[in-house]
Amino acid sequence: MGIVKIDEQLHEDIRRASTVMCRSINAQAEFWMKVGMLAEANPTLSFNDIVKAQLAQAQVHIPAVAA
Repeated sequence: MGIVKIDEQLHEDIRRASTVMCRSINAQAEFWMKVGMLAEANPTLSFNDIVKAQLAQAQVHIPAVAA
């Protein structure tokens, strides 16, 4: 593990987002980095597709939403 230098405004945005998403600042930054890496590797997938695939890979059962 190392230290990553980021812009102060980005750090503030991460801090604010982490509060909304109930994550630590580090967990929020890691989530954004992972999703960004997956988005670059899979440019045809949407954010929702990426999250759905990650949940499936972790074998998380997502119930269907009734219409």
